[in-house]
Amino acid sequence: MHKNAAMDLLNTAEAADYLRIKERKLYELVSEGAVPCSKVTGKWLFPRHELDRWVMSGLAVPQGMTATPAPPIVGGSQDSLLEWALRDSGSGLASLPEGSEAGLTRLLRGEVLAAAIHYHAVDLADANPRALHRLSGLHDGVLIAFGKREQGLLVAPGNPRGLASLEDALAQGARFAMRQTGAGAQMLLDVLLERRGVRTADVTRLKPPCLTGPDLANAIAHGEADCGVATRSAAKAARLDFVPLLFEHFDLAMRQADFFRPPIQKLMATLRGERLRAQALDLTGYDVSAAGQVRSAL
Repeated sequence: MHKNAAMDLLNTAEAADYLRIKERKLYELVSEGAVPCSKVTGKWLFPRHELDRWVMSGLAVPQGMTATPAPPIVGGSQDSLLEWALRDSGSGLASLPEGSEAGLTRLLRGEVLAAAIHYHAVDLADANPRALHRLSGLHDGVLIAFGKREQGLLVAPGNPRGLASLEDALAQGARFAMRQTGAGAQMLLDVLLERRGVRTADVTRLKPPCLTGPDLANAIAHGEADCGVATRSAAKAARLDFVPLLFEHFDLAMRQADFFRPPIQKLMATLRGERLRAQALDLTGYDVSAAGQVRSAL
């Protein structure tokens, strides 16, 4: 038994021995960001269970043998149109809305079949493909377009503060309902504030953070906050006013092999159908003209 086995952490020599490769090769994999590891006080440590998962991610399965599939769950960001599509498709896929970053983490761990994501960066460029490509350990990922969504500031009915922009909200010291770290809407707000030279910590904030867009809308509807970033469809559902900011890409990340599983294929059929387009018009704030198309692949 390795001396670190009780903690399931292996040093470099132990990890190389465990993987049956030379230490030099292991260092190459570390430098490429291709193997799960962590640097603690100047030394590389390798969680045994993550090494097992890394090896299994590249497993070649012979015909007639099946690998343990991910559960039929779509993690990541909450979205009303996506939840409708999951139900309408008859796919049997459940929803686990925890935010974009949490969804990708669960996807990497094999805990969800797909993750709904909307990432943002300071340059305001399309950040979803970058998020997928930098996910160490996901060597067979694919990004499927769900559509584009309109994000903006949700405000009380009648917009009593007369907010027409993010600048107005900042100038008036408006109370912001926030999302949790790792949520795409919070990434967007952080980016927009940074571009204006404002620190998120300096904004008047409602605590604790809201876990979903509908939760944020509910906080504003009940007067707990003056505004917050969410989708136009969330504003409509809560009968709130909406100050538009931008359209964003909203995508489904998954493993390429899982794309061909029956639950995902049923969902894809719905994404490419006219019923989705009609529902998108009813909910408002969506462009689903590219729904179901491959946007990026590893």
